[in-house]
Amino acid sequence: MKFIKKFEELGIKDIPLVGGKNASLGEMIQQLKSKGILIPGGFVVIAEGYRYHLRENNLEKKIKKLLQKIDKNNLQEFASIGKKIRDLISKATLPKDLENEIIDAYKKMQKKYGKNCDVAVRSSATAEDLPEASFAGQQETYLNVSGEKALLKSCKNSFASLFTDRAISYRMDHGFDHMDVALSTGVQKMVRSDKACAGVAFTLDTESGFKDVIFINSSYGLGESVVKGSVNPDEFFVHKTTLEEGFKPILKKRLGSKKIKLIYSKSKKKSTEEVAVNKKDQKLFSLNDKEILHLAKQCLLIEKHYTDLKGKWSPMDIEWGKDGTDGKIYILQARPETVHSLIQDQNILEEYVLGKVSKENKILIKGKSVGRKIATGKVRVVPSAKKMHEVKKGEILVTDMTDPDWEPIMKLAAGIVTNRGGRTCHAAIVSRELGIPAIVGASGATKELKTGQTVTIDCSSGEVGIIYSGKVPFEVKEIEIKKIPKLKTEIMMNVGNPDEAFNFAKLPADGVGLARLEFIINTSIQIHPLALVDPKKVELKKDKQKIEDLTFGYKNKKQFFVDKLAQEAGTIAAAFYPRPVIIRLSDFKSNEYRQLIAGKYFEPEEENPMLGFRGASRYYSSSYAPAFKLECLAMKKIREEMGLFNVKLMIPFVRTVEEAKQVIAEMKKYGLEQGKDDLEIYMMCEIPSNVILIDEFSRVFDGFSIGSNDLTQTTLAVDRDSELISHIFDERNAAVKKMMELAIEGAKNNNKKIGICGQAPSDYPEISEFLVKCGIDSISLNPDTVLKEIMLLGKNKNKRK
Repeated sequence: MKFIKKFEELGIKDIPLVGGKNASLGEMIQQLKSKGILIPGGFVVIAEGYRYHLRENNLEKKIKKLLQKIDKNNLQEFASIGKKIRDLISKATLPKDLENEIIDAYKKMQKKYGKNCDVAVRSSATAEDLPEASFAGQQETYLNVSGEKALLKSCKNSFASLFTDRAISYRMDHGFDHMDVALSTGVQKMVRSDKACAGVAFTLDTESGFKDVIFINSSYGLGESVVKGSVNPDEFFVHKTTLEEGFKPILKKRLGSKKIKLIYSKSKKKSTEEVAVNKKDQKLFSLNDKEILHLAKQCLLIEKHYTDLKGKWSPMDIEWGKDGTDGKIYILQARPETVHSLIQDQNILEEYVLGKVSKENKILIKGKSVGRKIATGKVRVVPSAKKMHEVKKGEILVTDMTDPDWEPIMKLAAGIVTNRGGRTCHAAIVSRELGIPAIVGASGATKELKTGQTVTIDCSSGEVGIIYSGKVPFEVKEIEIKKIPKLKTEIMMNVGNPDEAFNFAKLPADGVGLARLEFIINTSIQIHPLALVDPKKVELKKDKQKIEDLTFGYKNKKQFFVDKLAQEAGTIAAAFYPRPVIIRLSDFKSNEYRQLIAGKYFEPEEENPMLGFRGASRYYSSSYAPAFKLECLAMKKIREEMGLFNVKLMIPFVRTVEEAKQVIAEMKKYGLEQGKDDLEIYMMCEIPSNVILIDEFSRVFDGFSIGSNDLTQTTLAVDRDSELISHIFDERNAAVKKMMELAIEGAKNNNKKIGICGQAPSDYPEISEFLVKCGIDSISLNPDTVLKEIMLLGKNKNKRK
């Protein structure tokens, strides 16, 4: 055949012949099928078939003439010309010899898959998926195409889609000659994900560029719903390094709303249709853990193959589908990621920092953040594509969802907000490429936000993007990585929010000196652990319902606590792997525990909870030990199931040496044995007894971390919660500094590591300088002060010399 190739005949060298998408499919079938990667079979109409169609119908001159009339500033005229070109190509008659070859190739597929087998017709441009040319989503895909007549029509429409508005615009912006780019059409057996689920996976974190995770989006039905952003999908993160070592490191799992799905249409007039997903399925994850890990391994193999092929790290953007008839997961296409892969050797760290939010800056709406930037502008609500020409430069584009046709106007916007979509949908991918912030899946945005209203969109603070009314000041900080000095004292970080961990991991820190569990329990778990251990004590119906909603899908409710805590805290550990991460076990006070769902049934009311039932005293107490067990099982899971052995554990508020021994024994009971697999257990040094008896505590623990807040409170007998005496609370007080000095001296005498993870060094650089002089091993800081502190200590080091 002159115009047809089977996928298995193709390799990556054939991009000029069949385009990036089809060449990649052929490459994977040839090289990775033997490694267990499943790719649906089919054939390709090579790019010469497209050129032949144009030549035989004398279309080239007509197309060139129309293209000369395009004015990018006149969007309506632009769209009209684009349609005329597409009509010329799709309404022309296919040359008979080309038509016959397509039919013959389809007949061979029918012998294998059955009469009129269902296929996907995918467009693959010859300049597509080169690192500097992301044509992803520029051309059309046709799903559930069945029969010779429908296939021939789809092939012509595929050719025509080389001239979609967004494809024309993109080529103009990137200096491609329209007539130098050709189109190849891939015809691939459909995967019946309409009966299961499908989605997109990236072999990095799409927001921070963090290299060591696989990020999977998944929703019910055909994957177009995820790609186009018409659904808010489930999100899963898997840690690469420990996955390769044979562990099961599923990190964050985020449930998407998944309200609709795309399935095969029962009507003959259209091939697919959207239907509602039943309420029960919406509350369940679309992939189970075994499938998540299997898919992550496939993605890892694909990335490794292309990295070896290119001789440098090559993160991938992968579409996949689960077949509902055979239950297997198939790879539908794979292309290079086109944002972070281009800035691998970046020497500048750029950070957007939101200024003070005033009372006038009300939070209007929230969604999923894309782009880690901040933008201010006037809102332009665009209800449909017909109105998109109204968008002016510098406005905040607000719409239900975007598709690739919106690309020409998206580059005018200062920021983008959509009602629907996940972090791998079209709006998100294009926003990243354009370098503008976006908030996707912000349900109700088109109703809440009004055209002409000034807003600030903040994507700088983690997974949740926030839209404020009015202007909120912000600044952009830049620092050259090469100028960061190396210090003798380790600089570590305090991290509480797992959603920020991948971004924080880029900072030049030696690890995490304090990973707090309180934020995770408050926001991700929300339920008092004893309510899951002893649900009979929960009396109110509304409390029972809240617990049922949060733990839906878990027969064993205690396992919900273990899994959630392990996944979220494990995310922090994975972000910094193999650097050490010290996780402090929970240190809620009784009044804080009461605020959790059903907390009031299990917590005492104390006059002074700061000095009450907290820290180590809880862990071995008969009333709380069953809850502490869940915490220990979560930490065990992080180390032994996820393989994150960089985790050390730390015990807060240990009043006596006897108490210390009881907690160590309690942890051993639940599988956390000190010394086993190099498990180190540290103690917060935050009570005068810890300093006075440092020699005795050194026989129990592997190291210490000074908690300056509580050490100040207990040394000066100042209740941190009391406003009446707050003026006395000062970590720079001579007595507090003396305590710190003695703690460091005592730890050194016992050959134990000692650091500080309290607030003092973040607030007062002079405290850091004092601690360095005392010989402290590490200083753990709030992330926003890490760079500043390193530069300051570096200068002082030079002065001391």
